Amino acid sequence: MSERPTLTLGLKRQDFLEYYYLKEELVKFCHDNGLPASGGKQELTERIAYYLDTGKIKNSSGIASTKRKTKITTITEADKIEENIICSEVHRAFFKSKIGESFSFNVTFQKWLKANSGKTYGDAIDAYYEIKRTAKQGQTVIGKQFEYNTYIRDFFADNKGASLDDAIRCWKYKKSLKGQNKYERSDLKVLEQ
Repeated sequence: MSERPTLTLGLKRQDFLEYYYLKEELVKFCHDNGLPASGGKQELTERIAYYLDTGKIKNSSGIASTKRKTKITTITEADKIEENIICSEVHRAFFKSKIGESFSFNVTFQKWLKANSGKTYGDAIDAYYEIKRTAKQGQTVIGKQFEYNTYIRDFFADNKGASLDDAIRCWKYKKSLKGQNKYERSDLKVLEQ
């Protein structure tokens, strides 16, 4: 088993992308090297990979605009979803008034809102119901940035009755390896040691 390289300036892009790093490690690297440290894990990974490859800071357009506060005070079903939407209390109150008290901003719905600016809030209500309906039909899709959660879910699907400690030991072993971090039955060999 090869040792996971430390995330430093001398690391090659390809080596960086072959290993798992915590978001905290990515944020620290950004702070230490003058890179923007905001955004999700995937965005940080892309920014660091570009920097390791080119020595240049990737244009982070969109970050500043997402921090602007919107001045929305009322919403109707005919209103269009604003670009770079921020799910505010006004938005929450609107959706609760239309969908009911059970409404919550789940990740899938928030992504839908961000990807569908220009559509109406009526369309958003329909999309919310569709997201809820499809979630009940099958396994929820876990976002790429949540590799740990995906790994643990897949571990338990393949190892009924196993303990969380076993799953975590296998995850720690897997993330120390070069390559992808998806659960594989061969990861169980760490439990034999």
